[in-house]
Amino acid sequence: MLTSRQRQIKNKVINFFLMLQYILECIAFQLLFLVVYDLFLKNETFFQKNRVYLIGSYVLSIILPGIKIAAFRTSLPDDFIAYPEYLWNMDGEGVQVLESTNSGLFSISWEYGVLSGGMFFASLLFAYKLYQIRRLKVEGEVHYFKTFTQVLIQKSSVAFSFFKTVFLGDQIKERDYENILKHELVHINQRHSYDLLFFEVMRIVCWFNPMVYLYQKRVAELHEFIADAEVAKTNKKEQYQLLLSRVFQTENISFINQFFTSSLIKKRIVMLQKQKSKKSYQLKYLLLVPLVVGMLFYTSCETTVEKENKSESTKLSSSMTEETISFAIVDEVPVFPGCENEKEPRVCFNKRMQKHISKNFRYPLEAQELGVQGRVSVMFRILKNGKISDLKMRGPHELLETEAKRIILKLPKMQAGMHNGENVDVYYSIPITFKLEFGKANMPKKENSTTDVPFAVIDSVPVFPGCENVKNKRACFNTMVQKHISKNFRYPLEAQEKGIQGRVSVMFTISKTGEIINIRKRGPNELLEEETVRIISKLPVMKPGVHKGKNVNVPFSIPITFKLK
Repeated sequence: MLTSRQRQIKNKVINFFLMLQYILECIAFQLLFLVVYDLFLKNETFFQKNRVYLIGSYVLSIILPGIKIAAFRTSLPDDFIAYPEYLWNMDGEGVQVLESTNSGLFSISWEYGVLSGGMFFASLLFAYKLYQIRRLKVEGEVHYFKTFTQVLIQKSSVAFSFFKTVFLGDQIKERDYENILKHELVHINQRHSYDLLFFEVMRIVCWFNPMVYLYQKRVAELHEFIADAEVAKTNKKEQYQLLLSRVFQTENISFINQFFTSSLIKKRIVMLQKQKSKKSYQLKYLLLVPLVVGMLFYTSCETTVEKENKSESTKLSSSMTEETISFAIVDEVPVFPGCENEKEPRVCFNKRMQKHISKNFRYPLEAQELGVQGRVSVMFRILKNGKISDLKMRGPHELLETEAKRIILKLPKMQAGMHNGENVDVYYSIPITFKLEFGKANMPKKENSTTDVPFAVIDSVPVFPGCENVKNKRACFNTMVQKHISKNFRYPLEAQEKGIQGRVSVMFTISKTGEIINIRKRGPNELLEEETVRIISKLPVMKPGVHKGKNVNVPFSIPITFKLK
């Protein structure tokens, strides 16, 4: 059982890799969107549509990694796994006090420290840029107009706009003033500053992402193409091109619309000379459809490598995280009546559970007469409403299992467990041992009409092909059955279309000859039951189980969950 400190470390590692995976997927999607833009759209004159494409594709790249389409999720979900042997009775073997860790008042992991540090310095740089603009406005000569504010800057030839303010140097020639002002007013009227400010915020949040800088640069170029095209409608192109060819002073601020940027002038002149793109070229935007569908397919499907690399216990934990948490790892265990004010509710829970079993225990008379004894492993859920549900037993005889069930069903309603601040269902397991007193232990036993011996108590379990040379054949059997289900699983198409899902409980027998017989199933729909039978029927012939020196039939059960995600 993991200590609380070990669980904290494990959770941090998992969260770090999930965060890293999300970041890498975002960057990869943004790169693909930009490649399509540069190859097919960048040189077209659909400036406004390109503006929508760039901003929209960036937002999409942030959203897509979190979208899972059910139609693409036809692979086997993780939570089909049967409860491994070691999970039975892991909660109730005895009273255990989990070690407590006293953390400081404030702690932060190194990866979040690096992320926060980068965001802090990026914020400082952003604040400095705002300060530069504020300083220019304070030192300049301000003139207020109906739709904009003009700031005249002394001994300067700068020309740029920021939201509804146009900054112009007093050294700009009078013949150029009108065109430059018209250009900057296009930026103001079309709210170009909002686009640049959005990417400036993204530069703070995602300072480590090189794609955000490329996106901002592409959008800034588009803004200039849009403004040039608007001004050229009412002015001779030749005069405007001459204006662009002159050298003006500029401010190195990334989120202002500057009239002059030396690296961009040549591109702007080329775009002014370019003929309007044909309307049919707008079909290029349809490239976005297969690109997005491909991304959705990728985010919705799990890779084989991910499944194979998960250990048996990790698979179980991931399936429990969605619906049910084990008693051993839940943050706050369910509160047994009478334990409300206890400092150690986990310890109190175990003690109260043992008292409840002792108080309500009755040895079945028929089991005494048959000399049946042994340990019944019990597992059940304590629901969010505090009630007991999903009771499972595994023992040497049905009489003992029935008595164990009767005892557990008499448990009182409890206060629900909590995990990550929310009420959750909690799995709990405990063994109940039925042991006859000395005088009755030697009573003659009636011969059992069958030779079935439960998997849990058999001396030598059936040997799954491939497990012959493994020391722990019981664990190997479980693992190989799980791999067999995963390999042969196919979600019935009709069940997908109808939205049918749920858990199918299946029990089968490995006969004395090692063959699979007597398959029994119980599930929410016949389609799922039929698929379960098909999977189990494909199990290979095994080396039969041995009990007390003889080959015997061995019943085995496993739940298979069909879940559309």
